[in-house]
Amino acid sequence: MQSSSAPLLEKLRIFHSRNAEETRAFLRAKQYMFDVSRRQAGQLDARLNGTYMPGVYVGYVQYGGAAVTLAPGPERADTWLHLPLHGHLEASLGGGRARAESVIADPGRAAVVSSTHERCALVSEAGSTRIQLALNNAALTAQLTALLGAPPTKPLDFAPAIDLTSGYGRSLMRYILAAVADLEDTGSALSSRSAMTAFEQFLLSAFLMSHPHTYSDALQRRESTILPRDVRRAVDYIEANLDRSVTVADLVAVTGVAGRTLFMHFKDFRGVSPMRHLRNARLRQVREALLRAEPDASITEIAMNSGFTHLGRFSIAYRRHFRESPSETLRCRRQAWQLQRPWLRKPSGGK
Repeated sequence: MQSSSAPLLEKLRIFHSRNAEETRAFLRAKQYMFDVSRRQAGQLDARLNGTYMPGVYVGYVQYGGAAVTLAPGPERADTWLHLPLHGHLEASLGGGRARAESVIADPGRAAVVSSTHERCALVSEAGSTRIQLALNNAALTAQLTALLGAPPTKPLDFAPAIDLTSGYGRSLMRYILAAVADLEDTGSALSSRSAMTAFEQFLLSAFLMSHPHTYSDALQRRESTILPRDVRRAVDYIEANLDRSVTVADLVAVTGVAGRTLFMHFKDFRGVSPMRHLRNARLRQVREALLRAEPDASITEIAMNSGFTHLGRFSIAYRRHFRESPSETLRCRRQAWQLQRPWLRKPSGGK
């Protein structure tokens, strides 16, 4: 992962100050303790940019040339993912149900700070920058309930670090950087409620299914009976709602099985997760529409009618899935349309 020199998400500025007391007051209002030495206070350049969604916050943080110490207060009800872009962050975690430990986060390793840590201190290196995600604990619990099929009965504790150089961690970082790039382009929150829902659903589900925590074993445990009809019900619901927001909770309600079971059934019978099946179904619908389209049809309109809200990512996914771009598909349709109506073709010479 490459480091970033220019501040990110400047169009979504939340707070910017070079004054230590002003920064301390702002963070105190956010239930954070903030400290910087007098010697380094003159190097402070606090920039907090980002956007709030119903269940997730995505932000960029830097404190300039000053090393600072932060500590979330007990009022915070979030799970934070700190993903450094440059420099490092040390997270000292301990107390309560979790044993004391320290995590050094850098561009290859993220720190996970949960509200179950009764004591937490974050030391941000001078010159460091990072992306941070706040996953609302109520949203996490609701998603976990949908995946388990029942409310959790004990606290949700997460492993304190994520390897960003391989596997799930690398995929997560790529996804977050793509989302940040989208926010940079638009200067606002994700373009629609369906896009926001899709982003939150992927992030919460991927984090719960892939990152170790209290309920990881329960989520990975296979049920003794596999019911293909439940997959069929989910597929039918997905196919009927391609232009709408579809959540794991929706599929749980339709199928009557726990989310973890549904994910495993999909893997067994479809080879993909329910949300990937949704994306593939939307891609197929777009292709079918392009192959039936009139010559002056709009690719943008067709894609949006199938639930795609970010055309850049749609085009990439379409090319990967069908080995041609949407415009190439439409061009073939136009050529076939002209062959079927030769009288509409322009003459090769003369008037």
